[in-house]
Amino acid sequence: MVQKDAGQNKYSKLKDFIKEEIIMGRIKPGERISSENTLAERLSLSRHTVRKAISMLVNEGYLYTEHGRGTFCKDRSKSRTNSRNIGVMTTYISEYIFPGVIQGIDFVLSERGYSIMLKNTDNNVDKEAQYLQEILNKDLEGLIIEPTKSSVFTDNIAFYRALDEHNIPYLFIHGVYPLLSDKPHIVLDDKYGMYLAVKHLIDLGHKEITGIFKADDVQGIERHKGYVRALEESKMPYDPDSVIWFHTEDRKIKPQAEVEAMLKEGKKIDAIACYNDQAAFGVYEKLSEMGISVPEDISITGFDDSYYATSCPVKLTSVSHPKELLGELAARTLLEMLEKPYYAKSGIRQIIKPELIIRDSSIKRK
Repeated sequence: MVQKDAGQNKYSKLKDFIKEEIIMGRIKPGERISSENTLAERLSLSRHTVRKAISMLVNEGYLYTEHGRGTFCKDRSKSRTNSRNIGVMTTYISEYIFPGVIQGIDFVLSERGYSIMLKNTDNNVDKEAQYLQEILNKDLEGLIIEPTKSSVFTDNIAFYRALDEHNIPYLFIHGVYPLLSDKPHIVLDDKYGMYLAVKHLIDLGHKEITGIFKADDVQGIERHKGYVRALEESKMPYDPDSVIWFHTEDRKIKPQAEVEAMLKEGKKIDAIACYNDQAAFGVYEKLSEMGISVPEDISITGFDDSYYATSCPVKLTSVSHPKELLGELAARTLLEMLEKPYYAKSGIRQIIKPELIIRDSSIKRK
C-alpha cells in the first residue's frame, strides 16, 4: 500500500511539473516533449510512471500524441478564443469602489454575450499568484486585472509573461507594475487628482497640510507626487514629518493612529489630504473622538468620491472616480484587443482626468 501511494506521488509530481512548464510557456504549443524513455532515464523514474503522467495530461488536453512521431504540447488557443469567458481580477470585490467598476465591466461584456470569471486577491501577492496560475489553466479569452501591491516588486511578473507566451490579452486598471508599464492599461490621473485636492486646501488658506498615502500601490505613490507638486507650486515647504505612509495590512488602523499621535505631540495641522475616502472617514472619526471639529479645526479631503464621502456625518470633499465609466471603458478596450490582435500589442495607455467634488469637510481659514 505504501509503495502504491509513493508511485502515485511520483507520477502526480511529474504530471504537475510538465503541466507547469506548459502553463508558464516554457513548453510551447506544437513543441515535442522528451520521449518516455528519455524522461524515465533523466528523472530516474519507471517508464510506467512517465507513461501514466503523460496519459493524464493527454486526457486533460495539455498534450497529444502522434503515432510514430511522439508527444506534443497541444495548442489550446482555439478553445480559449471560443470560450466567451473573460477573467476579471481585482484587489477587492464587495467593498469600496469595486462594485461600481465590476458593474461597468459586466454591463458591456454581458451585452456582447460574454461571461465573467471574477477573482479578488485581497491585495495579497500569494493569492494573486494562485489565481493567475488558475486563470492560465482556464479557457479565457482575455483578462482585466487590477494589480496587487503594484509599487512592490513581485515574482508574479512571471505569470504575466506566461500570459504573453499564450497570447492571452490582458489589460490593467487602476495601476500597472513598473516592469510592465508598456502593457495596456487604463488608470485615473492620481497625481493630478491629489494636486487638485491639496491646491484647493492651499487656496482656502491652509498652511499645515498633512498628507496620508498608501505605500504599496502606484496610486499612493502618484498621489503623493500630486501633494508635493501642489506644495512646490505654492512655494510651501515639504515636510516629511507631515506625511503618513501606510500599507494594505494596516490601512484600517495606521492613518488615524498616526494623526492622533501627531496631534498629541503638539504638531500643528490645519488640513489633512487623505489617500482615499476610507482613510478620510477613519480620520474624521478619530478627530471627533478627540473633540476636534471638522472642518472648523481641521479640514479633510478624501479621494474616489465613494459612499464614505457622502455617508460621513460631515460630507467629504473628494476627488471623483468614475467607477462605472472606468469599468465600461476597460471592457470595451479589451473587446477591441480581442478583435484586433495587433491592437493588444500597441501599448494602449488611457488616463482619465478626475475632478474635485467640494463638499462640507473643507472651509476657508481666516
